[in-house]
Amino acid sequence: MMSTPDSAQSTWTRWTTIAPIVALVPLPFTWGRSLGTIWIVIVAVLLAAAVLAAVHHAEVVAHRVGEPLGSLVLAVAVTVIEVALIVTLMVSGGSEASTLARDTVFAAVMITCNGIVGISLFVGAMRHHTVTFNAEGTGAALACVITLAAVCLVLPSFTSSVSGPEYSGSQLTFAAIASLCLYGLFVVTQTVRHRDFFLPVDRADYRPLARANSGQEGVEQAAASADDPLTQEDDGEHAMPPSGREATLALVLLLISLVAVVALAKVESKPIEKGVESLGLPHAFVGVIIALLVLLPETLAAVKAARRDRVQISLNLGLGSAMASIGLTIPAIALASIWLPTDLHLGLGPTQLVLLAITAVVGVLTVVPGRATRLQGGIHLVLLAAFIFLAANP
Repeated sequence: MMSTPDSAQSTWTRWTTIAPIVALVPLPFTWGRSLGTIWIVIVAVLLAAAVLAAVHHAEVVAHRVGEPLGSLVLAVAVTVIEVALIVTLMVSGGSEASTLARDTVFAAVMITCNGIVGISLFVGAMRHHTVTFNAEGTGAALACVITLAAVCLVLPSFTSSVSGPEYSGSQLTFAAIASLCLYGLFVVTQTVRHRDFFLPVDRADYRPLARANSGQEGVEQAAASADDPLTQEDDGEHAMPPSGREATLALVLLLISLVAVVALAKVESKPIEKGVESLGLPHAFVGVIIALLVLLPETLAAVKAARRDRVQISLNLGLGSAMASIGLTIPAIALASIWLPTDLHLGLGPTQLVLLAITAVVGVLTVVPGRATRLQGGIHLVLLAAFIFLAANP
């Protein structure tokens, strides 16, 4: 369908189109300067608007390319933001920034595997009682996350080539190459070889009564399932995909939004560090704040999908972001470490190791059945709360 002048005009007057452009306006007045309270508030509001605009435009692009490739769009976008923030803060952060990459990546893993997964399961189960997903694809994604976390965040605490929780040059090179290879293999599996493992499953496939009863009762149960408004809810999946022109505009605005987010986050980084210090929180909490900020688009998109009973898409987003946070961020930071003025400490501490181990075990128990209730979602959210509390009170 060709766009009419009215529709084109309405596109340019939407807040999602205006926000990324407006977010760039304060940069000449704020970059590299000490900000007052008013400017800090203005930058924070524009940063939030740019993040929300990025969500919208990423969803438009994702709808155009289809699932599961669409779930990779936000994951890669989040990684770009994450790497840019980590590098800029490590350049200006001094010796305390040596653990910033570790703290941010670990926070991203905990937020995605417990926060995004937990809230998606909880919201979906609250609305649809039981949520269903493809155990094969979700299990494969979780296995990749656990392996990447072990290679990049766990093993540096136990190697002996270099004192401290860090890799030697050759070890860091191996970890970076292994991470890229594993992430690339997963992307090929998700988008080419076994694409069906990562597509939403039919809720009727998990109705035991409909499968078990082979007589008239089973037919009636199946008919009731077909008439269930929860299974018939319009989730937007069958809406017409955007035109090529609309998708191209969304892609351009997505890139502008990402530039605005990175730039404004850099401007806001010093106030964040000062705020953390004034509250008496450890410096590692800066990594938690960065992860919460950059994962906001993923979280909103995942919750929206869960409300439409498309929990598989939510899990693709959550676990895909965790993989991208490790499999793409660590290699990028490893390359940047050649020029960074500080060491790169990747090894987790004892409390973080315990939290990661519990998250892995609980994640496996959640994924194996292929369906979940609000209980599983609540368990993951409690783990997230424990992580945030212990990060603030180590």
